[in-house]
Amino acid sequence: MIESLRSRVVASLSPRMYYGWPMVGVAALCLFCSGPGQSHTFSVFIQPITQSLGVSKASIASAYAIATLFAAFLLPHAGRLLDRYGPRLTLVGLSCLLGVACLFFGAAANFMWLAVGFAALRFLGQGATMMSAANLVSQWFLSKRGFAMSLMGFGFAASMAIHPLLGELLIDKIGWRMAWVCLGLMTWVLMLPVLLLIVHDRPEAVGLRIDGQSAVTPTDNESVDEPVVEGLTVQEAKADRAFYLLCAVWFVVGGLITVLQFFQVTVLSDKGLDDSFGARLFTVSALTAVITMPLIGRVYDTVKTRFVIAIQLCLIATALVAITFVTGFASGAVYAIIFGLCTAFMLTMFGYLWPRYFGRAHLGSIQGQGQMVGVIGASLAPVPVGFAIDRFSNPDMTLYALAVLSLVTAVVTVKYLRTPTGIKAPAGLE
Repeated sequence: MIESLRSRVVASLSPRMYYGWPMVGVAALCLFCSGPGQSHTFSVFIQPITQSLGVSKASIASAYAIATLFAAFLLPHAGRLLDRYGPRLTLVGLSCLLGVACLFFGAAANFMWLAVGFAALRFLGQGATMMSAANLVSQWFLSKRGFAMSLMGFGFAASMAIHPLLGELLIDKIGWRMAWVCLGLMTWVLMLPVLLLIVHDRPEAVGLRIDGQSAVTPTDNESVDEPVVEGLTVQEAKADRAFYLLCAVWFVVGGLITVLQFFQVTVLSDKGLDDSFGARLFTVSALTAVITMPLIGRVYDTVKTRFVIAIQLCLIATALVAITFVTGFASGAVYAIIFGLCTAFMLTMFGYLWPRYFGRAHLGSIQGQGQMVGVIGASLAPVPVGFAIDRFSNPDMTLYALAVLSLVTAVVTVKYLRTPTGIKAPAGLE
């Protein structure tokens, strides 16, 4: 019955639009529903959890970091499941497990329980769900993939805007434990019906072509071969220099974006500015990202990819320097806008690069390997900045050093990154 309903949905919508666009909407919804596994949601639960369980904030931060690192090493396994079962069934399984993880976390009775809950939520939400959503969009788009990925990023921006406020409201009304029960139920209600009734893994599965290209109709005496989904295997990808360059890019981007997210309030507070001032700058950055993401998506579709990556890395370097010069509203707004641009580039880049350089055939396995490196970077990069704050009470020189690292990565990317043999680069993007 479900298969019949899914077929009827495709038959109803396909004459009106390319069916890949509804898939972008589903992917955006999945990114929104990944909110229970994201840092911006956890932030509002730290205080009530410390009071309820009697654990220190330092202990929670340590558990969170270790859980994030643990989740990173599970991503290659999730990638292989993606290749085996496709994004639809994978997302169905992830949504079920993410809801269970929310219920489990809300019942946490001690530190170990809390740590396991962190690991489950980080892997299922921030890791595997986001990766699977990006994989779904990648299967449906090629020439407009950058634009499609930028629209998918709206789901993450909506989560940043809604989940912290929703979390605070639920904590005030029903307590932090029941708040997690509500988040789990909301995950099931929002994700499962859509995934079961609307999603198809690839355009070829419903007689369509990627990007909505016209299918060839056979004559009475001719037949048309099924379109071949091209792409390198994991072993072939690892044999090419591009794989390691992109892993390095993701390590740097994931790590340095996390540094700015994690320490923004702390760095600005140490400069004599209110904590609320640093928190409000996140709103400016989020608004900047929402406004600019569609434009950045178009940039990815029309400008040589290695130059777009270099622009992203240069913007991150600029943000790392700019935050050290914030003294008030004007300089703070400039920094926040630059950081918003960094976020918009990252959200678009998140799902764009791996299919761009390695194709779709074994995308999940390759994504899993690459995203693992990015999450490891997010776990490790804040460490030297935290050390500088504790030891010297001033992280400026460390931030400058990280800015240099970002610029060096940009130069290396422009000089050496090329499309692997066996993959055809989109016109004008090599």
